[in-house]
Amino acid sequence: MKHDSNQPVSSAANECIAKTTAKTGRVPLDFWRFAPWLFVLLWAGGYSFAKMGLAYIEPMTLLALRYAIAVALLLPLLWLLRAGLPRDRAHWLTLIVTGLLIQSLYFGLAYLAMKDGMGAGTAALILSLQPILVAFLAPLLVGEQINRSFWFGLLCGFGGTLLVIFANYELAAVSFFAVSMAVGALMSITSATLFEKRYGRKTHPVTNACVQYCVGFITLLPLALATEEQTIIWHPELLIALAYLVLGNSLVAISLLIGLIQRGAASKVSALFYLVPPLAVLLAWVILGEVMRPLSWLGFLFCALGIWLVNRADT
Repeated sequence: MKHDSNQPVSSAANECIAKTTAKTGRVPLDFWRFAPWLFVLLWAGGYSFAKMGLAYIEPMTLLALRYAIAVALLLPLLWLLRAGLPRDRAHWLTLIVTGLLIQSLYFGLAYLAMKDGMGAGTAALILSLQPILVAFLAPLLVGEQINRSFWFGLLCGFGGTLLVIFANYELAAVSFFAVSMAVGALMSITSATLFEKRYGRKTHPVTNACVQYCVGFITLLPLALATEEQTIIWHPELLIALAYLVLGNSLVAISLLIGLIQRGAASKVSALFYLVPPLAVLLAWVILGEVMRPLSWLGFLFCALGIWLVNRADT
């Protein structure tokens, strides 16, 4: 299947929604207007549940187990839906590279940072720098034009993120190794966003997810076997964390992220990540008992204003 650069890329999920809405009379765009907020909520929760699970299992072992369960759930669905597999080498390569960047590098490095002591909220704060990086690189790599209103929204969101960082000044107590891993994860998710926007191919979401998690499992299992003891404490909190990470993050959030990138501007989708840190800090406070200071709420408002301005801007 060849990609026509003159046509917008859309996921197979969009076609399914369009067919369904033709029968039900609903407007297809209704789902995609709600989808960004669902994605942000699920993505933000992943930090807290990952941090919870890492108390009972090593990071690469957790990821390998997570991907193995996800693939086991997706393979029957792949057959039942007759989703099919990529037909050419270039399509395979695109899915594999995206899987390496997101599943192996992004999650692998982020989990190492949290296992080394970085809080869930702090990890989310560092990774929230992604919109600025994407905004700088998108005009060069994918030809997106960024206007002044858009930049003002990005800076507003960035200012809100800084407020949350200063309100939760845990970063000073985090090791250099943890910070380095978080920065590496930041570069990985930024690269994945730009790569998917430029080279992404029309792919059924089940096929997309299945290939990505196979890539994550194949790359991280040997690393877990070589560097970790595979000690697992089957605590109820680990089971809860695994259930959320597999269903909420691996199956739903990643599919939404890829679909959103394919439907819209890369920099607009990346700007959604400005809402992740405040939500992650809030959820870490609720789920893990991490400190939530009053100034964080003001940062939350600035992040929300930044997202509103970005999505309002005509880029």
